[in-house]
Amino acid sequence: MPGADETRLVALLTEEKWTVTTAESLTGGRIAAAITAVPGSSNVFPGGVVSYCDRIKHEVLGVPEELLSEYGAVSAPAAEAMARGAARLMGTDLALSATGLAGPDGDGSPNPVGTVFLGFYARGEVRVERHVFSGDRESVQRQSVAQALKMALQWLESRDC
Repeated sequence: MPGADETRLVALLTEEKWTVTTAESLTGGRIAAAITAVPGSSNVFPGGVVSYCDRIKHEVLGVPEELLSEYGAVSAPAAEAMARGAARLMGTDLALSATGLAGPDGDGSPNPVGTVFLGFYARGEVRVERHVFSGDRESVQRQSVAQALKMALQWLESRDC
């Protein structure tokens, strides 16, 4: 059963006749799954990309290899490039991206397990948030999905203010 945030997101996108896509790493498609659980989401969600490895981030989403080498996949620049690349690839108005360390192991970087970068692209504007979530792998993934949906809702709802 869809939650309130994804239901509201699909309703707002439907109302505006806008589309959204996802570029997900650590969440493994859970943001897309939350959106597509909502009846009518096929009108606003053409598809998404699960880019679990850097090769897919580069080859499919167009994240520059230099960016991945310099900053790593778990970074604000990677989250931004993933969101931009997904919107371009799918031809959508908006895009959500998620990259991070769900655990239980780290990646050898200074980022602790639970570090997540969430990107949001909206018609040329990009925002990235860094979070450090606690709990086990599933908990980090759930928190990431919830926060990504909130990012999109906050942007959509703030436009009218």
